[in-house]
Amino acid sequence: MSQLKNRLQALTLLDRAFTSITDDELAEIVATLPEDHVAALDEMCGAREGGFTDVAARNIAARATAVRGRMNGELEQICTLLCDPCLAKCIDLLGDNSDNPTEDQLLKVTPKLIKEFGLVTTRLMLASSIAGEAPASEMLTRLLKHDKKLALPPVERTPIETLPVRAAADEIKAKRKAAKERKQAAARASREQQLKARHR
Repeated sequence: MSQLKNRLQALTLLDRAFTSITDDELAEIVATLPEDHVAALDEMCGAREGGFTDVAARNIAARATAVRGRMNGELEQICTLLCDPCLAKCIDLLGDNSDNPTEDQLLKVTPKLIKEFGLVTTRLMLASSIAGEAPASEMLTRLLKHDKKLALPPVERTPIETLPVRAAADEIKAKRKAAKERKQAAARASREQQLKARHR
């Protein structure tokens, strides 16, 4: 159960990191990727041969694929493609410590990553590493939750509009009454037709 819980927490962080990226930021990240990465992303997101020619269409497709792919691995694949150059740079900067860096070692290189790739990509790279079960996942999770610079923004809750209980009940009663009146009117019309038919 603990493994499942950790897995779900990792995917939740990755999802938060991805959804926190604006459409403009997503387009900027894709624009900096190697061509083979863009082609792989477009194919994964359902583009026809030749890939997406419209940036907005790619953004919509990528977000839709990510939502559907939270549990089947597609969210992770998309994020891996988006932050792959950032991860490669991070590994290079950490050198021999790249497999399991300390918090101090990672915080020493993150400013360079943020400068080159941006904060959202750096966050996405850290979240992808957690989802990939990196040895330093516990430390990375702490940074994404509590570090002043690297912490993910709060989740924006979209309020759900619901009818008040009384209004909902009144609406149901009105619909039932209208349906009953329609049935009664139809029954009267049928009886009248039958009477007319008898007197012909």
